[in-house]
Amino acid sequence: MKGRRRFVRRAPPPAAPFSPRKLPSRSAREEPRGESRSRAPASHAVDLAIAIGPMRLRNPVLTASGTFGYGDEVAHVVDLAALGGVITKTVTLEPRAGNPPGRIAETPSGMLNSIGLENVGLARFVSEKLPRLRALKATVVASIGGETPRELEELLGTLGAEPGIAGFEINFSCPNVAAGGARYWAVPRRLERTLARLRPLTRRALIAKLSPDVTAIGDLAIACEQGGADAVTAANTFVGMAVDLLAMRSRLGRATGGLSGPAIKPLALARCHECARAVRIPVLGSGGIMDARDALEFIAVGATAVQVGTANFIRPDAAVRIVEGMRTFLAERGVKSIARWRGALLEAPDAQACAPPRARRRSARP
Repeated sequence: MKGRRRFVRRAPPPAAPFSPRKLPSRSAREEPRGESRSRAPASHAVDLAIAIGPMRLRNPVLTASGTFGYGDEVAHVVDLAALGGVITKTVTLEPRAGNPPGRIAETPSGMLNSIGLENVGLARFVSEKLPRLRALKATVVASIGGETPRELEELLGTLGAEPGIAGFEINFSCPNVAAGGARYWAVPRRLERTLARLRPLTRRALIAKLSPDVTAIGDLAIACEQGGADAVTAANTFVGMAVDLLAMRSRLGRATGGLSGPAIKPLALARCHECARAVRIPVLGSGGIMDARDALEFIAVGATAVQVGTANFIRPDAAVRIVEGMRTFLAERGVKSIARWRGALLEAPDAQACAPPRARRRSARP
């Protein structure tokens, strides 16, 4: 249609050269997790620092929104300063009670949640939570959610210049709310226009968190990039169900919830890889990351950073352990910088697959 904007996939910029000789061999990948090589360089020599727009992080490991409280609740057992960043629970304009119980259901190799964005609301977040996080010297990324673009503008208008916040993750993908959830935001033009309205409200990093339950997550990532986002998160939880046959009802308080944990890692890896091929801005990989090797897989397929979620329910210090494990793994293989590992398995976009349909038809003619 005339005047309609097309979302065209673009190849990422050339990555720093990475010698195949430095990739871990199959035997190295299959070593026992606790085994170390002799004469391995000190792990502290590995540079894990990254940048996401204007935000500089000491390492690429963040805690995922909704799995770590606001961060201050676990500060007595976790050194928050050792993390790349803490992403808070999603904050909305008004307090939310969330969904009725049950809210959690364990599944094979994962869990379903139906929290429903329970949170203290904007006013209490500013007056109670932010001062505690500032005192802990944590790198804070505030997650914000709204049912409409106007609500997101109000949130960012209040928080955009608030000291103690390094960036914002816009929750465009909650599967557990009726209004303003994943389905509403799974429209490229709506995402682009909304981010274009949010971009002038802050100089901090803007990260768009996307739903995996879409036909082409790469198209959503492109729309976010064109709207002014500094990065995208790929991805939120997958919609799933669990039923109690004896009681003949859902095991959750509502029919469906968000599936997370090791069961979704292959799916999440594919979504991350698709986004990394589609855009030039950083991608934050998320989904089923339980240890350092999981995290490094996401970075190898193109992620700049990763988010640790379900693992936090098993061990509150899981993210810190993952940082330490990444340093050790890379040091043992002589990789001195995470930038040298990033994208080692990222495939270049296929020109025909990524071209607009009309262009593909023209090229197919004899």
